[in-house]
Amino acid sequence: MSRPTLPEPVKIVSSVFSGSADILHKAIALLSERLGGIDYVSALLPFAYTDYYAKELGPSLVRRFISFEALVPPDTLPDIKLFTNRVEEKFVSDGNRLVNIDPGYLSQAHLILATGKAYTHRPYIREGIYADLTLIFVNHTFRRVEWSYPDYADEATIVMFNNIRERYTAQLARKRVQKIT
Repeated sequence: MSRPTLPEPVKIVSSVFSGSADILHKAIALLSERLGGIDYVSALLPFAYTDYYAKELGPSLVRRFISFEALVPPDTLPDIKLFTNRVEEKFVSDGNRLVNIDPGYLSQAHLILATGKAYTHRPYIREGIYADLTLIFVNHTFRRVEWSYPDYADEATIVMFNNIRERYTAQLARKRVQKIT
């Protein structure tokens, strides 16, 4: 018989992209107000892997990946996704979003994104939110899975998530030491 145990806290990460660097900056500031200090912000990156969002957000999209300092229980992911949806709603023009926010969490084992879109590999969590297993950590690195988005499977993105994971691992180690002393 398996005995239920509580999981380790996880590190919240997010992709934020828009056709406007100014809107991107404002959206990230709102995220920080609610989710706490940011301990990683990527360079401003072109979002050119798909034109899926071009009609709504514009043709020349820019993106930042961010991670948050605080570690949280993994079951808070639906709350975070619902919050990021509300932030997106603050940036609407003519019925179109001006920013897209894709939150998720990083653990020792994987990167999970939150989505409102059901699919075969996305288990339902609650309140219309599904978990998307995006990357797995195997043999000392994150690796893509069959359905990983191309931008998340990109080598530079995987290196970035490996670096964020190192920071997360150090945070977990400090937390364990604090509990012992």
